[in-house]
Amino acid sequence: MKPGPASDNGSIDIPAALETHRRWLRTVVLARVYDCHAVDEVMQEVALAAVRGRSLPPNSGDASAWLYQVAVRQSLLYRRKQGREAERITRFRDRRQCDDQPSDAGDPLRWLLADEEVELVRNAMDQISEEDREVLLLKYTEDWSCRELAERLCVSVTAVETRLYRARQRLRAALARADVIEEER
Repeated sequence: MKPGPASDNGSIDIPAALETHRRWLRTVVLARVYDCHAVDEVMQEVALAAVRGRSLPPNSGDASAWLYQVAVRQSLLYRRKQGREAERITRFRDRRQCDDQPSDAGDPLRWLLADEEVELVRNAMDQISEEDREVLLLKYTEDWSCRELAERLCVSVTAVETRLYRARQRLRAALARADVIEEER
C-alpha cells in the first residue's frame, strides 16, 4: 500500500492526505450516497472528521485505509440524515394533501431519450448493493486496476476480481429486468 503524506514527526499530514486521496474518496462517497450533488457536502464532513481525528491511524502508512473508513462513516451519517429529512417532508406533505399534480410532470429530463437511458441505468445501479456500486464506480470512473482497487479497499486482488465479476453480473441482471439489455444465455 502506498504510504500517505506524512509530516516531519511521522504523523499524517491530513490536508495533504485528503488532497492526495480526494478523487477516489469522492467516488467512494458517490457510490454510498448516490447523489452527485451531495458529494461535496459529504467530503466537507470527511475533512472535518479527519481534522478532528478522534481515531487517527498510528502511522502515515495507514492514511488511505483510514480515510476510506472516515468517508464510509460520513456517507452513512449523511444518508441517515437524509432519511430523517425525507420522512419529515413526507409527513408534512401528507398533512397538507395539496399535491394535485405529479411532482415530475414538468421534468424536461424525462423528455429526452438519452436521459431516459441514464435513468434506467441509475435505477439498475440502485438495485445492486452499495459494495457492488462502489467497486464498479471506482473501477470505471477512476480506471483503476484490480491491484490498485485492492490497495485502496484493503482486500486481496482475488477478492476485488470476484467482487467485480459478481457486481457486473448483478448489474447485467438488473438491466435485463428493466429491458435495457437482453439477458445473456
